[in-house]
Amino acid sequence: MHADTSVSLQETHLFTPKYPQEAPQRRTAAGGGVRAVDSHAHVFLSNLPLAPQRRHAPDYDATPAEYLGLLDAHGLSHALLVQPSFLGTDNSFMLGALRACPDRLRGVAVVAPETPVAELRVLADAGICGIRLNLMGLPLPDFSQLAWQDLLQHVRSLDWHVEVHRPSHDLAAACQPVLDAGCRLVVDHFGRPGGSTAADAGFDWLLRAAAKGRTWVKLSAAYRNWPDPAGADARRAARSLIDAAGPQRLLWGSDWPHTEHREHTSYPHTLAVLDEWISDPEARRCILAETPAALFRFSKETS
Repeated sequence: MHADTSVSLQETHLFTPKYPQEAPQRRTAAGGGVRAVDSHAHVFLSNLPLAPQRRHAPDYDATPAEYLGLLDAHGLSHALLVQPSFLGTDNSFMLGALRACPDRLRGVAVVAPETPVAELRVLADAGICGIRLNLMGLPLPDFSQLAWQDLLQHVRSLDWHVEVHRPSHDLAAACQPVLDAGCRLVVDHFGRPGGSTAADAGFDWLLRAAAKGRTWVKLSAAYRNWPDPAGADARRAARSLIDAAGPQRLLWGSDWPHTEHREHTSYPHTLAVLDEWISDPEARRCILAETPAALFRFSKETS
């Protein structure tokens, strides 16, 4: 964990929402403060220090103020921020956002496997509820190493989850050690199938894992998997997941600000396609509110 960045996250221009705070009624749930949760989004500034190894370096800002405004404009009460891979293990900018909105935001951090448990507890106090393993384009970790085994046990003791981003053909190898360690597992972006899931052995593994419990899947960033996020392949994948595991194991995320795909989608479109994937309104309500509120430990009394 790195020391706090010199950027002041309390500055008005970073935290004043830029969009009208009007919540569409169809996105609100009766009772409780958790109306709907965006379970996957990122915030950053383009001038923050970048990780030495990275696939992408944005030339624009994705400020907490802009993101909070989008939540307000679309009737979402809470959100989970995910550390961008290009910032590496310096989680300080995201931590500032969590500390500014402790009732509304939770976070998923990126940490080195040798991170001491005392530092992880500091992250927990700031609102972190999980760690991310973004393994796209990287060798699979050797989870048998002592540092990884210790980290997974720390995650379990903190009641966090482990979020994994890896192509579907490697899901079993990347995810089974997490489950074997007794941790809760969250799989990014439909499990990143390479196309149709009809003959995808990795996606079949994901269906079985989600059906057994302790595994959740994010219905997010379909545009990273298929040319048409509302098309037949995405619908088939979503319906296979809900048939296998039910809405209690599914989450929705916008993947804002849609890095490397900003020209192909928008925040309202990422929300609208959920209706295309999941036709039952009660299942959508569970995916948007009940499941993330429990997994990310949002209080039903917060607003």
